[in-house]
Amino acid sequence: MQNRRNKTLRLALLGVLTAIIIIQTFVPFLGYIPLGVLNVTIIPVTIIIAAVVLGPKDGAIVGGVWGMIVFIRAYVAPTSPLAPLVFVNPIISVLPRILIGLLAGYAYMAFTKLKLNQSLSLAISAIIGSAVNTILVLGLIFIFYKEVYADFIKLDVDQVLGALMVIISTNGVLEAVFAAIVVPIIARPLLARWKK
Repeated sequence: MQNRRNKTLRLALLGVLTAIIIIQTFVPFLGYIPLGVLNVTIIPVTIIIAAVVLGPKDGAIVGGVWGMIVFIRAYVAPTSPLAPLVFVNPIISVLPRILIGLLAGYAYMAFTKLKLNQSLSLAISAIIGSAVNTILVLGLIFIFYKEVYADFIKLDVDQVLGALMVIISTNGVLEAVFAAIVVPIIARPLLARWKK
């Protein structure tokens, strides 16, 4: 009976988190916070919460949903002029999003085994998940679409790496800090409820 209840709770929470990802992706300002010239992507927070509460596999599923939405929208309703140029490649649009869930989930499991403080474990796992998204997406754009990106932002190809590093050190850092603050606040009560 307890096992069936846990499966039902897991499926319900997985469904809710997946629905939140879909809403964050389609409703302006729920998945992205505009800060002047920067846009802070907060969708990875939902994936990280799925990963630390439900485990890496479910985190990867929720991340995969976001990745598939990004991939499909690049064809049918691009969110930016750059999207149809780079996010039509599933290695850039889907793979990093799946890896957010896997790596954040496994990091949290490892920190739990090491008996690290729960809030600290959640914060570090959140930073890892956020960094995976930022570094992989931008790194893969650099590997596969350096020339396209250079043309898009009107820079010489040899300046692309510097431009991407600026994004990592601004947006990427803000996103990681945001995740490190918000994930423990939301995940701790969910984990407490999950263990009952």
